[in-house]
Amino acid sequence: MRLISLLLLFALIAPMLAAQGKATTDDRIYDDVRRRLADDAEVKGAAIEVTIANGAITLKGRVRDEKAREKATRIAKKVKGVTTVDNQLKLFSDN
Repeated sequence: MRLISLLLLFALIAPMLAAQGKATTDDRIYDDVRRRLADDAEVKGAAIEVTIANGAITLKGRVRDEKAREKATRIAKKVKGVTTVDNQLKLFSDN
């Protein structure tokens, strides 16, 4: 009886722990992407909005030129755990 109770408890808790693990992973990826973008002299990532869902990164905001836009994508793709990068960055010169 005690074994059955433990198995039922585990069955109820396991999905919650798995979901929490994904959130922790996304949090780590977010922090790493933000840090790398901010540390890059070309990209100057402070003005870039980063969102993440299950390893998929979306970049929004404005950058100085096309070179910085492309570099932001390369930086984000290099972070462990990133599955895709949706670069929606616009240039300051765009209206």
